[in-house]
Amino acid sequence: MQRFFRRAVPRLPPKRWASSNRAFVNTCSVAVLAVDTNVLVRLLARDDARQAKAADQFVKPGAWVSHLVLAETLWVLESVYGRTAAQIIAALELLLVHESLVLQDTETVGLALAQFQAKPALGFSDCLVLEIARKAGHVPLGTFDRALAKLEGAQKL
Repeated sequence: MQRFFRRAVPRLPPKRWASSNRAFVNTCSVAVLAVDTNVLVRLLARDDARQAKAADQFVKPGAWVSHLVLAETLWVLESVYGRTAAQIIAALELLLVHESLVLQDTETVGLALAQFQAKPALGFSDCLVLEIARKAGHVPLGTFDRALAKLEGAQKL
């Protein structure tokens, strides 16, 4: 676990991520750069020193992470790097309070994280899809996934 999260990031009290990240977005006077999946993986996995350093330098002034990049990154960490649900949760918590990264719609990501923490067998991307649909007012979310269908706002087809 230490190697997985080598870079120390100051921890904020629980639930403070929403206001801290939102404040960053609202007060940023310059355009924020965006990152791709491979950059975010390097920031978390730290398995290539040269690329990790380049990723650190790129995001230092501030960078934005889309839902798609977040979901892809967590899939890579789980399927390629063999990270557990607990490690994925830790990565999400780290990203939500990261000093330089801003996640797309942090409130929705935070709600998806809460769903995932309660039922890690679902997978974070399913939780994120449901929370995005809920925020957009497009529920119920139709699914063939029995476990996902048990969550409020989802409907088994």
